[in-house]
Amino acid sequence: MRGMRHFHMHETARQEALEGVLLASFWQRVVGYVVDLMVAVVIWWPMELYWRRYVLHQSNIELKWDFHEWGNLIVMLLYFGLANYFGNGRTVGKWVARTRVVSLVSERMGLWQSIERGLGYGAAVLEGGLGFLQFFWDKNRQCAQDRLAETIVVDARKGRG
Repeated sequence: MRGMRHFHMHETARQEALEGVLLASFWQRVVGYVVDLMVAVVIWWPMELYWRRYVLHQSNIELKWDFHEWGNLIVMLLYFGLANYFGNGRTVGKWVARTRVVSLVSERMGLWQSIERGLGYGAAVLEGGLGFLQFFWDKNRQCAQDRLAETIVVDARKGRG
């Protein structure tokens, strides 16, 4: 298949087991990320409303999604971390995009590894989006979040890889 790239092992037995697995395309990854962002906002909205109304006792509540707000960042980190951990690399967005995050160090995504990957999204954004664009020049299509958490994103469609 023209344009498809495959993972190439270079260090451990786990990586050797992944040799040749079909990596997700850029657009699969974009779709998964956008869907996950939407899911995180849907989870955040009622939590933020509750927090402002019943904990802070605000009556005039204006909800806005802003990456400078700690609550928004915590919800994002918890969503990405816990969804990757409990889904073993399959968040809602990755399920829609037919992709899966795979650990380069173990058979299953660990909790800390999943949280690291969530933090890696922040690193990719802080780099002005360059962390996402690393996909295009990295041999194994790893972005900032993949390198930080030692993961790859694979194409999980039936009959692939």
